[in-house]
This record gives sequence, C-alpha cells and structure tokens, in this order.
Amino acid sequence: MNPKDVFAEARFALEKMQKTNLYETPSFFCDVYGLEPGQEQKPHAHDDADKIYYVLDGRGTFLVGTEERELIPHQIVLAPAGAPHGVRNTSDARLTLLVFMSPNPNFKS
Repeated sequence: MNPKDVFAEARFALEKMQKTNLYETPSFFCDVYGLEPGQEQKPHAHDDADKIYYVLDGRGTFLVGTEERELIPHQIVLAPAGAPHGVRNTSDARLTLLVFMSPNPNFKS
C-alpha cells in the first residue's frame, strides 16, 4: 500500500499547469493537476484512452467533444476516447484536479 495526501502532492507554477503523477500502471494512471488562474490544458484527444477529470478545489471550464461546462468541487466529467477535451481555469483562484486515464498512453504494447 502506498497512500498519498493528494493536496500535499499538488504543484502550481506561474509558467504553466503542473501535473504530478500519483500512481501509474501499464493500464492506468492517476495524476493531480494544478492550474493557476488563466492556465489551461489545451484541447487534445486520445484515440484509445478514456480520461476522467474530478474537481478537488476551485472551478474551471471543461471541454468534452463540442460541449463546454463549468465544474465546481466534487463534480466529475468523462472524456471518452477520441473526444477532444481540455480545461481552463477561468476563475481567480487555483484549480486542483484529479485526473484518471485508462489505458495508460505512456505504455505501448
């Protein structure tokens, strides 16, 4: 067992959004993202992997497919494989997310 304090692992930088890997296997990963106000993860897609964004703290505008929606703490959204997705911190406070992805695109079979 390897428990972690998610908020202690979160990183923030004025230059760009920060990703901290919490757990990773060939079939899955879990990261914590830290976005300062105005930062974004530009829209992109993964042909063969599903991604979940879970808002821990703050609020942000999420794109999945052609739909954009603001999410607040304890809300979650799925970006299915092939769907364009991204997130912008449109608030004046930090945005902290848990991000899950499966299968892990960092491991190729």
